[in-house]
Amino acid sequence: MMNATVSLSGFARLRDGMKALTSAMTARRLAFVGAAALLGGCQLIPDGDTVSTTPVPEPTPEPSATALPPDQTRHRIALLVPMSGNTAEIGQALANATTMALLDTDAQNLRITTYDTARGAGAAARQAVNDGNSLILGPLLAENVAAVQAAARPADVPAIAFSNDATVASPDVFVLGHVPEQSIRRTVRYAREAGSQNFAALLPEGDYGQRAYDALRNSLADYGGNLSAFERYARGNTSIVGAAQRLGSRGGYDAVLIADGARLAIQAAGELREGGGRGSQILGTELWSGEGELTRARAMEGALFSAVSDGRFRRFSDSYEARFGSKPYRIATLGYDAVLLTLRIARDWEVGRDFPTRQLYNSDGFLGVDGAFRFDRDGVAQRALEVRQVRDGEIVAVAPAPTTFD
Repeated sequence: MMNATVSLSGFARLRDGMKALTSAMTARRLAFVGAAALLGGCQLIPDGDTVSTTPVPEPTPEPSATALPPDQTRHRIALLVPMSGNTAEIGQALANATTMALLDTDAQNLRITTYDTARGAGAAARQAVNDGNSLILGPLLAENVAAVQAAARPADVPAIAFSNDATVASPDVFVLGHVPEQSIRRTVRYAREAGSQNFAALLPEGDYGQRAYDALRNSLADYGGNLSAFERYARGNTSIVGAAQRLGSRGGYDAVLIADGARLAIQAAGELREGGGRGSQILGTELWSGEGELTRARAMEGALFSAVSDGRFRRFSDSYEARFGSKPYRIATLGYDAVLLTLRIARDWEVGRDFPTRQLYNSDGFLGVDGAFRFDRDGVAQRALEVRQVRDGEIVAVAPAPTTFD
C-alpha cells in the first residue's frame, strides 16, 4: 500500500478505573475517511400456585420514544454509552464527538440515537435493536460487551466497541479502542533497537497488569531480550512505591516497563532512580498519552512510550472546546472516528440492508483523528503508533507512526 498523505480539509483520559503497526508494507492506499472541517479552524456546533419450570422468555421491549418509522434515506445507528452514573462524563464526551462528526461531514445518511448503558447495557441494546438500529457504536466498557452482544446478535446487528480489551472481539464485535498490547510492543521494539537487553516490569494486579505482562513477554520473544524481573502491586500510592523499592533492590536490568498511568509511574520512577534501577530506561504504555505532568517530573526524563499521534487530536480538542465549552476526554476521538468509519462504509451500504461487516476488514485500512488503523481478522483495530520520549520538559516524537501496514 502506498504511503498515505493525510489531508483533512476543514474540523483526558478515562477515570482511575479505566486507566489502565513496520516494514514489508502492502501497496494500496489508505481509504480516506477524514472529515471536512477538522483542520479548517471552524467552530463546531454539533411478574399461581403451580410452579412451572419452563423458562419464561424475556419480553421484547415496547418501541420507545426513539422508535421512528422506517427511514428510506438514512441508516439508523445506535450509540451505547453511559449517560448517567460514574462514567457519564465520558459517555457524554463520546456522544458529543459523534455529533461533531455528523456536523463536520454534513452527513445526511446517518441517524444516531444514544442509549444509556448505565441503566443496563443489555436493556439498552435490546431497545436499540427493537427501535430498528442496524449498527451499534459501543459499548464503552468491556464488561458490557457480552450483554450487548446477546441482545444484538440474533438480529444480526454488529457492534463497534470503544473498549481497549482485545479479548471481547468476535465476528460481530469489533474493538476500536487503543489496546495496551500494541503500545507495549511498539515501545519494546524501539528500546531493543536502541540497545536495551534486560527488561523488568512493574505491573498492577488485575486484568490490565496481566495483559501488560503477556505483551512484554511476547514482544521479547519476537524482538529478543530477557525478562529479568517483575513486581506486582495493588493500585495505590504506597503499593507501587514498595514494589519499585523491591525491584530497585534487585538490579540486573537496563529497562523497566511501568504499566500504569502517569501519576503512579512518576512515583515509581523516583524510587527506581534511587535504587538499582538508576540509569535504566523507563518505559510506559498508551496510558501516558496526553499526560502533561510527565514533563514536570525529573525522574521521567528520557522515558519512552508509544501512542497514536496527537497531531490531529489538538485540532479536534480545540474544536470540541469551542462547541461544548470544555476539553474532551482523550477517548472522545473514538466516537468521532467511529462515525467517519461508518460513513466510509455507507458509500456502498444500501439503506434497509444489514450492516456489511466484511467491509470492516478492508486491508487498505482507514484514516481518522487518531491516524491510520485497520481491523485484523480477530476484530481488533490495528493502529499506527509513534514512539515518544520525555525530553527537556517536553514530550517529543522520536519515531513517527508508520503510514502503511504490514
